Amino acid sequence: MAISGIISAILVGLVLGALARLVLPGKQGIPIWLTILVGIAAAFVGTAIARGLGYADTDGWDWLEFITQLVVAAIGVSLAAGIYPRKRLKA
Repeated sequence: MAISGIISAILVGLVLGALARLVLPGKQGIPIWLTILVGIAAAFVGTAIARGLGYADTDGWDWLEFITQLVVAAIGVSLAAGIYPRKRLKA
């Protein structure tokens, strides 16, 4: 992957992480840096899935690839919210 592809994946990942938090119901108790990391990972994983299924290289904007990345990001944010330790309030 060329450096421009990596930079694109990072930028798309930033957007994906934010969108994933928006599409999930309720509040996710994870910090923003973890949301960004999940979004970046989802960009790479979603692209790999799209290439594996043969719809990553289409003319114009790759909507199916973006939707795949968003679904992967939503799953990742949901898993991270379930695993990430929540702050305990002192009684």
